[in-house]
Amino acid sequence: MVETVYALYLAITIAITIWVAHTLSRNGIVFLIQCFGQNIELARSTNHLLVVGFYLINIGFITLTLSLGKEPATITDAIRFLSSKVGLAVVVLGAMHFFNMGAIAQFGRKVNGWLAESGKAEAVA
Repeated sequence: MVETVYALYLAITIAITIWVAHTLSRNGIVFLIQCFGQNIELARSTNHLLVVGFYLINIGFITLTLSLGKEPATITDAIRFLSSKVGLAVVVLGAMHFFNMGAIAQFGRKVNGWLAESGKAEAVA
C-alpha cells in the first residue's frame, strides 16, 4: 500500500506541475513580450528558462518531501498523507507563481525604463 500511495503522490504532483508550467508558459508569453518591449525572441527565451527553473525547483521539492512524515498504514492515513503532501506542493507552486510574477513585473518595469531612455537618446541624436 505504501508504494501505491507514493506512486499516486508522484503522479498527482508531477501532473499538476506539468499542467501549471504549461498554462503559465502559454499565457505568460504575452506578459513577457510586453515586459520586454515587444522583443519576442527575448520573451520566448526567458519564458523557456522560467519553465525549466520551475520544473527543477518543483520536481526537486516534490521528491524531497516524499520521505517526510509518517508512512500511511491505513486507507485513512493514505488519504491524509496524499492530501497534506499534494496540498503542500500546490501551495509551493502558487507561491512560486506569485514570486515569479512579481520579479518579472519589477524587471519588466526596469526594461521598459531602459527602452524609454534609449528611445529618448535616439530621438535626440
